[in-house]
Amino acid sequence: MKLLLDTHIWIWSVEEPWKLTSEVASEIAQPENSLYLSPVSIWELGLLSQRKRVILKLDFAQWCKRSIEELSLKEAPFTWEVAAELPFTRSQHRDPGDRFLVATANTFDLTLVTADERLIAAPGLKVLANR
Repeated sequence: MKLLLDTHIWIWSVEEPWKLTSEVASEIAQPENSLYLSPVSIWELGLLSQRKRVILKLDFAQWCKRSIEELSLKEAPFTWEVAAELPFTRSQHRDPGDRFLVATANTFDLTLVTADERLIAAPGLKVLANR
């Protein structure tokens, strides 16, 4: 399975793994699954870190590099195709980060791993719910 980690799932996987359900933790740990991260999640983490809503144990760049290596994350890039998909994301996704993640998941046929109820309920989006 190809899994796109929502920003909070990425952070929890490293900093607070007890927040992951056993199903989500198991799928993330499966070597046959590919884990993807959007650059938008790195941007969101940077904002959260600057606002002190997330306190990282390392320098921001070091934390990102280490977590990407530890989780063997692949980049789910922001491409022209993702940008072209953005207008078709449902209007209930007012958060631009969420809209980018939905467009990315749809463009690359990824399953979004999230605890966000609005995203879990999104029609047509493949989701692995952390609930």
